[in-house]
Amino acid sequence: MKIGIAADHGGFVLKQQVAESLRGCEFQVVDFGAHELNTEDDYPDFVIPLSRAVAAGEVERGVAICGSGVGASIVANKIAGVRAALIHDVFSARQGVEDDDMNVICLGGKVIGTDLALKLVETFLAARFSGADRHMRRLYKVVALDNQHIGA
Repeated sequence: MKIGIAADHGGFVLKQQVAESLRGCEFQVVDFGAHELNTEDDYPDFVIPLSRAVAAGEVERGVAICGSGVGASIVANKIAGVRAALIHDVFSARQGVEDDDMNVICLGGKVIGTDLALKLVETFLAARFSGADRHMRRLYKVVALDNQHIGA
């Protein structure tokens, strides 16, 4: 599985740890930056290219990290085709994919530790969308919103 990852300074250390772990598990990791710690950088500069790659199918899923995870989640969801959520618990990491076809997980580098982050990403990547009728119905409504923004 090809995974994209991105973080600003607030998530830089955690991004490095997650990327190393994923590579160790033989995932192909595409790093959208930051490539060095710079306290003056901005999460949109890294999360937008990651999100566009997810939406275009260039990577199967994405991991976006900033200090709280909130900003990364907001900007990721501005890209049509991305379904991102701020996740800090295992249930939501799994359920977000199974029920909502979440394709970008957002984490707070200043909020959670490495062990929990690795467990959340592992859970997120192992989960599969159920395709259940009620979930498909909801997903079509979300996709319709994306299409409205594309045509706007």
